[in-house]
Amino acid sequence: MRVLAIDPGFDRLGLAVVEGNPSKPTVVWSDCVIPPKGKVHERLGVVFSTVEKAVKKFKPDVLALESLFFSKNVKTALGVAEARGAVLSAAGVLNLPVIECSPQQIKLAVTGYGAADKKAVGRMVPKLVTLSPRKRFDDELDAIALGICALPQASPTRYPQGKIK
Repeated sequence: MRVLAIDPGFDRLGLAVVEGNPSKPTVVWSDCVIPPKGKVHERLGVVFSTVEKAVKKFKPDVLALESLFFSKNVKTALGVAEARGAVLSAAGVLNLPVIECSPQQIKLAVTGYGAADKKAVGRMVPKLVTLSPRKRFDDELDAIALGICALPQASPTRYPQGKIK
């Protein structure tokens, strides 16, 4: 199975394509996209088109998306919700099934502790998968962690040829 994992954000969008056996995942590609500052609809258009291009290029079976975590910063939460909407719209247009994972599920899958901090996730990801040596934003590492978490859920029996059952 191949999973396109997306850590949605208004300022930065983490993306990763993870495939293979859940006990030995492989990162096919990952990136962090920073939409240009500007009007909201233009930024969300970049999010949508980025997802669309990734789906067309990597042909994932499912899309994994981090579920929204409401923080104290309402402005940030609204921006993330809008970015999630653009991602979900792209998945809908492209008829791609969606798996949602909570931040706690992702942390548990990667670190073994559901209340781990971001630094712990960032330290564990390179221990679980082979990554090329380059600098990565937290958003990209979070997308890889999400892909690792979602891979066991993206079984061929649940999503044959990417079709929703």
